[in-house]
Amino acid sequence: MYPSITPPRQVKIGDAAAFAGTTPRAIRHYHQIGLLPEPERGGDGRRRYGHDDMIRLLWIRKMAAAGISLDDMRAAFTEARDIEEILSRLEDTLAAREAQSKRQRAAVQRLQEVGNPLGLLSELVTDRLSHLPPDALRPSDLDALLVTERVFGPLGAAIQASVFIVLATHPDLRTEDDRLAAAEAALDDGADPHDPRVEELAVQRYAQHIALEQAIEAAGLDAAEEKLFESYDADLKGEEDTRMSAFEAITKMPYDFSPARMRCMELTARLLTGARSADH
Repeated sequence: MYPSITPPRQVKIGDAAAFAGTTPRAIRHYHQIGLLPEPERGGDGRRRYGHDDMIRLLWIRKMAAAGISLDDMRAAFTEARDIEEILSRLEDTLAAREAQSKRQRAAVQRLQEVGNPLGLLSELVTDRLSHLPPDALRPSDLDALLVTERVFGPLGAAIQASVFIVLATHPDLRTEDDRLAAAEAALDDGADPHDPRVEELAVQRYAQHIALEQAIEAAGLDAAEEKLFESYDADLKGEEDTRMSAFEAITKMPYDFSPARMRCMELTARLLTGARSADH
């Protein structure tokens, strides 16, 4: 003989939550947003859930597991919106999540292969630099690439990578770059922007730019850059955030440069612009 079990006519919120695989807090939220009608309360002032309430709650849990939003569930239950429209939008959302997940997995794999934060940058950048020894790139190099990628996108950072390849493989150029960086850092707020040494430093930095460009050409890295321009797939822009223009991004990235250092940078830019204009 099997014992006779009589199911309850109604259950309390804790039992309803346990059966549906959710929490009382979630059920209360469903009530608040109108997704689950709030049942009448018993003599003790507590809600009591009947068969129809539990059926609705089970369907809510199934739809949540499928990724359907609470707003869409409410529309589906009230027939205010075509379920096909809801499912179509859900399919688009899932496809976008899948693409994002694919990019995240690729980033994790690159990080595992490279073994340092370089793997967190876009694939274009990582591919250009992954052949270098692990200690060839400095944290400041990666910082510069991170900012460039944010402002100019993966292609811009991949082009800039040529500079760091040259610095990593030409100790003399790295030493000179370090010397110039230290001299520029010494241009603090106490330095006179019109001190002749500011202009001298700009000329030296200009010469370093030219030397780097020559080394890039000698190593054939400029040809690699051309191939990047030709093969770059615009679909890769999903790795960057394009909500703001490059100009906007530059104006939002702070650098604590003194007036003297800013003048040194401006003079260097003028020299480079003049040289390129003369070449053309």
